[in-house]
Amino acid sequence: MQLTQFSLRRLFFRLNAGMDQTLLTIAIILVGLGLLTLFSASYDYPQRVTAQLINLAVAFTAMWVVAQLQPQTLMRFALPVYLLGVTLLIAVALFGDVANGARRWLHLGVARIQPSEIMKIAMPLMLAWHFHRNEALLRARDFLIAGVLLLLPVLLIARQPDLGTAILVGAAGCYVIFFAGLSWKVIAGVSVIGLASLPPLWGMLHDYQRKRILTLLDPSSDPLGAGYHIIQSTIAVGSGGIFGKGWLSGTQTHLEFIPERHTDFIFAVFSEEFGLLGNCVLLVLYALLIGRGLMIAANAPTFFSRLLASSITLIFFTYAFVNMGMVSGILPVVGVPLPFISYGGTALATLFIGLGILMSVHRHRKLVQT
Repeated sequence: MQLTQFSLRRLFFRLNAGMDQTLLTIAIILVGLGLLTLFSASYDYPQRVTAQLINLAVAFTAMWVVAQLQPQTLMRFALPVYLLGVTLLIAVALFGDVANGARRWLHLGVARIQPSEIMKIAMPLMLAWHFHRNEALLRARDFLIAGVLLLLPVLLIARQPDLGTAILVGAAGCYVIFFAGLSWKVIAGVSVIGLASLPPLWGMLHDYQRKRILTLLDPSSDPLGAGYHIIQSTIAVGSGGIFGKGWLSGTQTHLEFIPERHTDFIFAVFSEEFGLLGNCVLLVLYALLIGRGLMIAANAPTFFSRLLASSITLIFFTYAFVNMGMVSGILPVVGVPLPFISYGGTALATLFIGLGILMSVHRHRKLVQT
C-alpha cells in the first residue's frame, strides 16, 4: 500500500514538472467554464462534450511535452516549423479541399489538417529566432526581412480565404516586431499607409467579406441573411442581464436562434446564461492569464524567450478581444474562437501549446545561455 502511494506521488510530481501552477489553474477554470457552456450549447448533441474531452486530453499532453523543452530547443525548431508551415500553405493553395467556398484543408493520407493553424505558433517562433540572431545590432533591414517573413504566410492564409486566422497570424508577427524595438515613427508611418490603402483593399475583399463589414454598420439591412448572426448574438448577450438566465435556461440558445453557438458564438451562450457578472469573471480570468504571461516574458533570460513569451501572451488577448467584439457587434464576424471555451480540437491544441511555451520559458528562466 505504501509502495503504491509512493509510486503515485512520484508520478504526480513527474507530471507536474515544469508546469506553472498559476497558468495551469487559470486554464483549468476556463476549460471548466467552457465545458459547462458547451454542454448547454450542445444539449441535443452530448457527443460534442465527449469529443471536447478527448481534444482536451490531446491539448494537455501537447502542453506538458512543450513545457519540458528548453527555450533553446524551441529555437532550433523555429526555421524548420516555419518552412513546413509555408510549404503546407502552398500545398493547400494548389491541392487543398474546397468546403463552403474556402480552400483551407489538406489531406495527408490518413488525416486532414489545417496548415494555417501551424503558423499561429510558427510565426512568433520564426520572428523571435530572426531577431535573436541579430540582437547585437538590429537594423532597418532586419525589420524589413521580418515584414516579408510575416507577409508571405498571411497572404497565403487570406487567399484561402480565412480572414480570422490571417488576423491572428498577422497579429502574432506584429507583436514580435513591436517588442523587438520597432520605432514609433515607423509604426506611425505604416499606420498612415495602411489607412491610405483601405480604398484599394476594399476592392480586393471577397463579396462576403465586404458584406460582413457593411452588416456590422447596419445589421438590420439584412436581418435574415448577413445580419442574422450579429442580431441574434447581441440579443442573447443583452437578454442575460446582470445575473443571467441560469445554466441550461438560455432561450436564445435552446430555441436555436444563435448560430454556431458551440464554436465562434459560444460567448453569446455564456452571456445569456451567466449574465454581466459571468462576463466580468471571464474578463478577470483572461486578464490574470495575460498578466501572468507578461510577467513570465519580463523575467525571461534571453531576447528570444522575451519576444516569444510576450507575443504568445498577446495572442491570447487577440483571440479573446476579437471573439468578444465580434459576438457583441463591435467587430466584423470572423472565424475566431473564444480561447479555452469554444469547441474545437486544432485551435485548442494551439492555445495549449502556447501555454506550454510560456511554462517552458518560466521553468528555464534561471538557465544562462552558453
